Amino acid sequence: MQRIYNRGKFREGDLVVLWEEKRKHLIKLEKDKIFFYNKGSIPHNDIIGKEEGSVIYSSHGGRIIAFRPTFSDYILEMPRGAQIIYPKDIGIILIWADIFPGAKIIEAGIGSGALTIALLQAVGEEGLVVSYEIREDFANRAMKNIHNFLLEPKNHVLKLKNIYEEIEEEDFDRLILDLPEPWRVVPHAVKALRPGGIFLAYTPTIIQAQKTVEALKETKQFVLIDTFETLLRPWQIEDLSVRPFHRMVAHTAFITLARKLHNRIEENKFQRDDLSEEEVENQEHSF
Repeated sequence: MQRIYNRGKFREGDLVVLWEEKRKHLIKLEKDKIFFYNKGSIPHNDIIGKEEGSVIYSSHGGRIIAFRPTFSDYILEMPRGAQIIYPKDIGIILIWADIFPGAKIIEAGIGSGALTIALLQAVGEEGLVVSYEIREDFANRAMKNIHNFLLEPKNHVLKLKNIYEEIEEEDFDRLILDLPEPWRVVPHAVKALRPGGIFLAYTPTIIQAQKTVEALKETKQFVLIDTFETLLRPWQIEDLSVRPFHRMVAHTAFITLARKLHNRIEENKFQRDDLSEEEVENQEHSF
């Protein structure tokens, strides 16, 4: 997996994030092109050949600092065809869904490609990410964003198909859904995931999460079902003044996780034959 990230001096074709005091701009360096903003203009030629972290001055005396973008910079500034999954949630998804090198992942709802990029980097060249998307305009925008950050990843397959109707793959490690109705995919997830595989749904509302959890329980093939959200509160530290910022990135979505069993749970038989009453009570609290 080769990421488009050069070390050393900026060169033509590099992605660059230009930092002002409270704003940033993402550009791709092109010879003889000019970047315009509210404090004047900066020729790309003034950036090409400079070291990363250089201070650049605009035609009106505005000051910016040029860096190569981090992944977080890129996904927050890249063109969007659909709402993105934010960095605070992407990090959680990668860890809680245990996305490992060599993993085989199915995702549905490619959006603008933010999560897809993270998954492709995490699984590496030995892994595979299969993306389902029904809207061709979203898919086209996402693929442009992916290819601007990663050099033509060979571990990615895009399918313009409706995952509500069918999942063609079987025995995959992970299934990650960013869809309005993820509960409709749950019956297909039983076949698509290997035993021990992880199901994850990313939903804006708790009603969506609730319906997804109910669908998972109905299959009797998923356990360790859990739903949570992440909150991010930055702090401002200046001399002796230490306080949280007045604005924070609070709710963005609920994340629902579950693990697939090898066999269905026949609840009464499972409890009566295999567990004591105390063990049954403990299991109910943990699932």
